[in-house]
Amino acid sequence: MPVGTSAAAITLAAALEPAHLERARDPLHVELPGDVRARIARCREFVLEASGSGREIYGVTTGFGPLVEFRGRADGAGQSDNTIIHHIVGHGELLPSAVARAAVLARLFSLAQGRSGVSEQVVDSLIRMLDTEFAPAVPRLGSVGASGDLQPLAYVAHALRGNGNALFQGRLMPAGEALARAGLPKLELDGRDALALVNGISVTAAALGLAVAQAIRARRIAELLSALMTDVLGCGLEFTSGGLLAAFGHPDVADTGAAIRTWLEGGTPSGERPLQEAYSIRCTPQLIGAAGTSIRHAEEVVRRDLNGVSDNPLFFPETNEIVHGGNFFGQPSAFAADQLNVALVQLGNLAERQLDLLVDPHRTSGLPPMLSPAPGMHHALQGVQISATATVAAMRRAAAPASVQSLPTNLHNQDVVPFGTQAAFTALDQANLLRYLHAGLAIALRQAVHVGARRPHASRLAAAFDRIAEEVPPIVEDRPLDTALGRVADLLDVLVSEVEGVR
Repeated sequence: MPVGTSAAAITLAAALEPAHLERARDPLHVELPGDVRARIARCREFVLEASGSGREIYGVTTGFGPLVEFRGRADGAGQSDNTIIHHIVGHGELLPSAVARAAVLARLFSLAQGRSGVSEQVVDSLIRMLDTEFAPAVPRLGSVGASGDLQPLAYVAHALRGNGNALFQGRLMPAGEALARAGLPKLELDGRDALALVNGISVTAAALGLAVAQAIRARRIAELLSALMTDVLGCGLEFTSGGLLAAFGHPDVADTGAAIRTWLEGGTPSGERPLQEAYSIRCTPQLIGAAGTSIRHAEEVVRRDLNGVSDNPLFFPETNEIVHGGNFFGQPSAFAADQLNVALVQLGNLAERQLDLLVDPHRTSGLPPMLSPAPGMHHALQGVQISATATVAAMRRAAAPASVQSLPTNLHNQDVVPFGTQAAFTALDQANLLRYLHAGLAIALRQAVHVGARRPHASRLAAAFDRIAEEVPPIVEDRPLDTALGRVADLLDVLVSEVEGVR
């Protein structure tokens, strides 16, 4: 039996959601209903019948890419080798195991649609793998996202066959050893199985889905921290007016205003702030709401990717059709990831500017500079702000869109490419960097109360503040805050997830 006990389960008959991808970080049980298994088997039989009749099928009877004009290898095992091995040329850092495992889950859902012609043993193998702590070792660089994620998915297949490297319980080791430790047999493939495993955008969809899942939380965290800042400073609340924001005409802006108002219920302004606050407070509904629109669009796109079929060719037994086309071309996800990337950078800009406001005594009604209890003797948030500045600069540099960087390759067979994989990886990077900007802002708000700002008046905000304060003691004397940033980032994820759970 495979090593590891599943903490969660999903079924291949249901829709795959971005949040499901996060569950694949740990052992995950995937249920395969009988009707899904039947459609996989029916499509497989059709492929075998068609190839046995002499019908030409890309990748089964032919070479790959621009070599489609030449015959492939006659034996299935040899054709499988051809499919996978020439793509084992990736490089760069390895994908985190959570991303690699999420990609396997995404590929499994595509194959289970019964249009790829894979054998049931391939689907069963992916299911068994997800139920363990095994993860393929997949280099980050190598995919242009045009003929699917050929190279990263080839590394998935390579590892499942016992070749190359893999991770088990977080340790990198030869793939054969990792399979043995996980209690998994080596996967045997024929040419169609191998091509179906690699010829899709499942790595792109997985990375974008994980980015979306975190971005959804980031939007709510930005609302929480903006409300907390409003309360701690005693700002007026007119900028959250329902009528004001409805008049603007953007539903997500109105939704953000409503969320901030909910956090602020029971709070009262101090009456000591300016009539109009800086934009980093006053325009938070418009900024965060607009980011929410981009996040929602990316979520819609990635849901379609996760529950569609990315492969070539596709097989339709009911009409006796084998259709060759471009359902591995990741343009929708490329555009969506780039748009998400920009939205995440602007949320980072907001958090950095809010932090800058808090540490500036000229804009906080006299709180000490850098929120230090003894300026000069201790520096409190000074290092946090410098780190935030560096982080925002890194996010901005990575904000250039990948989806317009098309370069011809593959003997001009792939003469236009979307680079969706790189766009999705960047979006995931940005979502993770944003967590630390939000954590730095939360620590600053906690410290602001310690050095003289008022405790939140709104009951929900007071409860959230107490959770943050429990995690991070006040800065009385300078101390390292690097590990505190990680703890607070995790706590903020939990806080907004709890709120979403009761909505």
